[in-house]
Amino acid sequence: MPDTSPVLPLQSLKILDFSTLLPGPYGSMLLADLGANVLHIESPNRPDLARVTPPFVGKITALHAYINRNKKSVTLDLKQPDAVKTVKQLIMEYDIIIEQFRPGVMTRLGLDYEQLKIVNPQLIYCSITGYGQSSPYQQRAGHDINYLALTGIADASRRKDQPPTPASVQIADVAGGSLHSVIGILAAVVARQTTGLGQHIDISMADCAFALNALAGSGFLGAGIEPKPEQQILNGGSFYDYYQTRDGRYLALGCLEPKFLQSFCQLIDKPELMTLANNPQPAAQQQMKAILTGLFLTEDLAYWQQRFATEDVCIDPVLTVAEACEHPHFKSRQMVVEVDTNEGKQRQMACPIKFSNAKAHYQHIGRTLGADNQWLTDKLNSSIHE
Repeated sequence: MPDTSPVLPLQSLKILDFSTLLPGPYGSMLLADLGANVLHIESPNRPDLARVTPPFVGKITALHAYINRNKKSVTLDLKQPDAVKTVKQLIMEYDIIIEQFRPGVMTRLGLDYEQLKIVNPQLIYCSITGYGQSSPYQQRAGHDINYLALTGIADASRRKDQPPTPASVQIADVAGGSLHSVIGILAAVVARQTTGLGQHIDISMADCAFALNALAGSGFLGAGIEPKPEQQILNGGSFYDYYQTRDGRYLALGCLEPKFLQSFCQLIDKPELMTLANNPQPAAQQQMKAILTGLFLTEDLAYWQQRFATEDVCIDPVLTVAEACEHPHFKSRQMVVEVDTNEGKQRQMACPIKFSNAKAHYQHIGRTLGADNQWLTDKLNSSIHE
């Protein structure tokens, strides 16, 4: 009988992951969840900060256990000639590389794209950096907060006359570096199927964050409207906003479309608000927000949740992470999974990509440092004797 077991979409890909912290490892985790064979290569004497960033679950941090799941862990001192030789042997099979060093580091090590493509012309080589390979900022240090500051996102997202607030989600790192690197790698894989050749992918987290300015950036570049705090329809300049409830919680109100807005105004018995809501003038929007602010302060969050629970009006409670994990939507979508550890199971966030004839797999949490060194030694010895 034919094999009808699900085929993981990326099980033909083999990746060497030299990245650390969050951007590269998050992207390679998504690839590994979907079947790619990822070999995470780390320094034996410079621990990845993801391995030491609290909180810990036993001896392993929750962050490392999550973003490095499904990957093997091998240590190599890339400053040693034998390690460079090992990498050159591996890329004959592991023909996709993800690296996150500053520009020039891999060149000094003898492991940059130009040198490695001589060994394997099919090599796909993805470099993730803060500012790319050609910027005057290419050697400048940076983190998520720096990229958001330079791209205008932090300024356009703040309250008027208030400082920007650090986001709890690393937007430039994950939505920028991680997701765009995955897109770039998969696009290069498709191109290789046609040309037979690999290529170098240059991912700048600052560039990727800049490109996320879909509304604000297009409005400025195309129409000359510079985005200012609380002056756009989606950044607090309209009634589309957060509102505090009597018990100090918050509601998110997003009923911009006429049908949602009309239903909302009817539910709160204030049909006259339609006129204010449809008036784009700042004074009208501020008046609308003042009325809604007073309204939502009259009852606790639970009351408003119940009031709008079955209504199609784009209103939802602002939940904590703990509450989100127990929300019926995320439970029904199986967005929390249990992943094997050496001592049982650990709860983690699931891969959000759903397929009709395949499922993401979760083999194990992030491995201890160098857990697969012996596996690599055996593999190399086997290839030598073949």
